[in-house]
Amino acid sequence: MKRGLLFAAALLTAGAAFAQPKIIAHRGYWTAPESAQNSLASFSKADAIGAYGSEFDVWMTADDKLVVNHDKVYKGTDIDMEKATAKEITNIVLPNGENIPTLDAYLKLALEKPATRLILEMKSLSDFNREDLAAQKIVKALKKYDLVDRTDIICFSLNACLAFKKLLPDTKIYYLNGDLSPHSIKRLGLAGIDYSENVLHKHPEWVKQAHDLGLEVNVWTVDKEEEMKYFIDLGVDYITTNYPEQLQALLK
Repeated sequence: MKRGLLFAAALLTAGAAFAQPKIIAHRGYWTAPESAQNSLASFSKADAIGAYGSEFDVWMTADDKLVVNHDKVYKGTDIDMEKATAKEITNIVLPNGENIPTLDAYLKLALEKPATRLILEMKSLSDFNREDLAAQKIVKALKKYDLVDRTDIICFSLNACLAFKKLLPDTKIYYLNGDLSPHSIKRLGLAGIDYSENVLHKHPEWVKQAHDLGLEVNVWTVDKEEEMKYFIDLGVDYITTNYPEQLQALLK
């Protein structure tokens, strides 16, 4: 009996060690037909294929509104996300015919699709005071739609990470910049590291170090099959990709 219990425990441990990473659609599933980066369609399409999460980017505009877009200056224009008004920005038409959405519009849609986790990146702003204000406004919006528990926060700015940590002490907050070891992240009280594939190629030992410290690991943006296999074998918890269905097929 004792031997059987030990064997069963060993199997459970092995299963945990080889748990599959969860899939995060980068800027939503924007590579799908009739989609576009950070569009409402990209979130809907990530939800439709059963992705664990959909990542999206949030800027605070010159008039202190929140919009969803990646690049600081929208391609083909001189419209700067931080210097232009929300009206100017949301008049921009995306390649799929949508306009750049406000954060409100994005969260309203997410509320209708409860299966998909929100991976919210707050973009780094021109000064810490504006980052602090943006964090406050984002938290207010998440609370308005009762989406705090469905949202993870990611930031390149350490100041922004700590601002969110103060406002949402129980929310998972991950650092993106790649210049801090897991031990430093643990001391800061963050949930884990969310580093580029280049960083984790240089420091593959950080995955085990993070796990030993009770931290999680996400890697971005992994689009080649050989890279997907590498990070699956490395044991990361999440993989962010522009091709979530390709990663789904590989994991099957």
